[in-house]
Amino acid sequence: MIRILVFSLIFSSFALAQKRPMLHTDYDGWNAITETKITPNGHWVSYILKPQDGDSKLVFYPLLGNAIDSIERASDVWISQDSKWAAYKISPSKKTTRDAKMAKKKKEEMPKDSIGIHSFVSFENIKFSDVKSFVFPEKSTDWIAFLNYPDTKKDTSVLAKKKKKESEENGSTLNVYSLINNTLRKFPYVYKYHFDLTGNTLIFATTGKDSTLKEGLYSFTTTDQELTFLSPTKGTFKHFASDESGKYFAAILDPDTTKKALVKNPTLMTWTSKSLPKNICDSSNSLSPKYPFVSADFEPVFSKDGGKLFFGINQRTIIKDTNRLDEETVNLDIWNWKDKRTMPQQLATLKTDLKESFLAVYAIDKEKTTQLASEEIPKIKLSKDAQENEVLGISNEKYAYQHWFFNPPTDLYAISTENGQKTQILENKRISNAQISPEGKFVIWYSVQDTAWYSYQIRNNKTHKLTASTLFSDLADDDHPDEPSSYGMAGFTKNDDEVWLYDKYDIWAINPSKPSESKRITNGRENQISYRYISLDEKETQINTKQTLVLSIFDNKTKESGYAKLNLGETNTPETVLIDKLKYSSKINKAKETNDLVFTAESFEIFPDLLHSNDYDFKTVKKISAANPQQNNIKWGTAEMVSYKSLDNKPLEGILYKPADFDPSKKYPMITYFYEKMSDGIYNYIVPQPARSSINFSFYTSNGYCVFVPDIVYKIGYPGQSAYDCILPGIKTVVEMGFVDSTRLGVQGHSWGGYQIAWLVTKTNIFRAAEAGAPVANMTSAYGGIRWESGFSRQAQYERTQSRLGATLWEDPKKYLENSPLFYLPNVKTPVLMMHNDDDGAVPWYQGIEMFMGLKRLDKPVWMLNYNGEKHGLIQRKNRMDWSQRMSQYFDYYLKDAPQPEWMSSGVKATEKTLNYGFKLD
Repeated sequence: MIRILVFSLIFSSFALAQKRPMLHTDYDGWNAITETKITPNGHWVSYILKPQDGDSKLVFYPLLGNAIDSIERASDVWISQDSKWAAYKISPSKKTTRDAKMAKKKKEEMPKDSIGIHSFVSFENIKFSDVKSFVFPEKSTDWIAFLNYPDTKKDTSVLAKKKKKESEENGSTLNVYSLINNTLRKFPYVYKYHFDLTGNTLIFATTGKDSTLKEGLYSFTTTDQELTFLSPTKGTFKHFASDESGKYFAAILDPDTTKKALVKNPTLMTWTSKSLPKNICDSSNSLSPKYPFVSADFEPVFSKDGGKLFFGINQRTIIKDTNRLDEETVNLDIWNWKDKRTMPQQLATLKTDLKESFLAVYAIDKEKTTQLASEEIPKIKLSKDAQENEVLGISNEKYAYQHWFFNPPTDLYAISTENGQKTQILENKRISNAQISPEGKFVIWYSVQDTAWYSYQIRNNKTHKLTASTLFSDLADDDHPDEPSSYGMAGFTKNDDEVWLYDKYDIWAINPSKPSESKRITNGRENQISYRYISLDEKETQINTKQTLVLSIFDNKTKESGYAKLNLGETNTPETVLIDKLKYSSKINKAKETNDLVFTAESFEIFPDLLHSNDYDFKTVKKISAANPQQNNIKWGTAEMVSYKSLDNKPLEGILYKPADFDPSKKYPMITYFYEKMSDGIYNYIVPQPARSSINFSFYTSNGYCVFVPDIVYKIGYPGQSAYDCILPGIKTVVEMGFVDSTRLGVQGHSWGGYQIAWLVTKTNIFRAAEAGAPVANMTSAYGGIRWESGFSRQAQYERTQSRLGATLWEDPKKYLENSPLFYLPNVKTPVLMMHNDDDGAVPWYQGIEMFMGLKRLDKPVWMLNYNGEKHGLIQRKNRMDWSQRMSQYFDYYLKDAPQPEWMSSGVKATEKTLNYGFKLD
């Protein structure tokens, strides 16, 4: 009853204000809620209200009172372990920054960030200006460190000419502030610093001031406020690291003081809180001639117990010939059929590859270094605590040439951290979810070909098949020509005793060494309810079966969701505590010391504001944020489910979004949008925002449109016809309800949806207007293309994944021709708008060109918008706003008889580019 009352209050507020249709200009002020945190004692919730275009606001909400506090333009919030303090960055206002840009201010003259500190005890705020970065140690209750921007103000005094100047290279002032004592220590010319998690030791590197502070590495202990000169080493420190206890430290030093050396020779250093640094590894004492260098690009990391230090090593590389002029250098790419990875893949990952390193480990007590990764086994996976004696090695190097797979076969290895010995676990299998258990006892993976989970027991080198049933794969729901994927896993329990795996509905607890000892711990299959485990601790490494667990629940029939609690020591059956016609968040923030929970719930009409419950029963739910009160003044549509059957008699569902102020006696224009299956999202809130590619359902329903989103199921080899068979009967079902004007139907989609629209308009004339974004027009040419952002061949997409042809071009050319809209363009009678950008990394934009040029040659109305330099979906907000306006103008013209804009009627000449946007209405 309380829950119903809470949400009734949300709805009732909508009716009190005079409402208007949504405008594109409304997007800027629409807030998102980010950085939700709850103090360990459960007294305060902090969150950021972040508008799409404007200044953010930090809110402190009291769970035990009503004194709400807020900080303008704050973000990057850190909360102290004792719940007494919050620290945050304060950014300059957007207007101030824009004014500075308009005034052509130099970089060093631009407005700068500040740091703020808030007391939850006194409610006072402290602010420090011109702060470049700050660190609030996770376990600290007192100290915070922050680095100022270099002071670039001109000093005209006589002494200034001899004074060393702050800069990015020379460093700037490091401040160490005590929250309790209100004391501030400053250290000059610091360029790198690091606080250990406890806040006891701060280490930093300085270029030095004079004899009072020499160049080198220092530590500052907050317990006694003592400064220790650790090392006079010259060069540049690249990384600092410390273990969880604050006892062990590490650094990577680049000793090149000229910054011009063609070969870098970084040094790895380690020390304890009670000793001085010593060099562990560099080219003079490297692990092997093939891997002589410590990587300066890999940040070293300690195991949780501090016993191991993991770091990266590099191979020797070809050195640039300094005797050759730039104009004498030939630039070309050589594509070789024997390349393991195609040249586009290599170029797409070039920056990463140039920084590639191979993992090694240093055993602190034994003072021994061991190489773990290599060119043959380049990837190493560690557990969260990284304390295991065997790590997981992953390699697909032998199979990388199989570019017709997006996930080629893989080899797995158990690699000893003591001596680097490798034991092969698996060979030449396509897998997913490969990981090592928290205690390091098992390796687990899902075998795609076998549709089964496996474990490997490191102690005795035994492999166990954990699942024999196909229930753990999405075989029943998957309609791709590839092998089905898994439903995933929840994690391991204490001591690696059990691994929790998902089927579509339930959670199974399986003994990884004795698979016969498996049990289903939920009962979802009987009622088609899916249960999933929710971790309430972001640092959790194992599922604690001794405490009350929270599960998310989703009713696959009604699409309702909610939460259940599970006490394995008591009932062994999940108890549903909250379920409603809403989408509840799969993430819950929990206070460390109490049972206070913060979560969200949403629907098409309800923004996912923050909700609070003080126990796992969710008996009392309180709304604790109001991010977008302006929605009360805007007309809003509704969402409902429509059931129908495809042309081949398959039961289907679709979401029908009805316009605001819906009147069943009226006739409305309707736009159909689709992308495979979307009906599970009926309770999703659609944030009003400028389009990256597709129509915004909230905007269009606010402006008098119906929007229909049908599900599609596919028959292998016939993706176009499958779309036709599923979409048209859904539209027919809605039209027969009597409130949709069948002469004013539009259709819109992007990418895979754009392809299907391009195919549909060659087969039906029911649409008065179509927008097909980034469509594949010609599968024969697209098959041999490249996904330029990743460099992957597109062949896998047609043979095994989304395009669902299930054959190569040479095995079944007929399917490629039949599913290519290009060859049926003479049938098109629907005006077509396309948005396809010249830097599209997913669908090559020549596909849009083929579609455009074909329709233009046939003298059919067609437009193509190319936002220069943009990707598959628009990134830049200015372009998203522009596209949103043009798309609504296009549909309004055809479906509402609105005036035609100039860009549609006569176009915009290249000579007028950026000068005339063509929005003027005829």
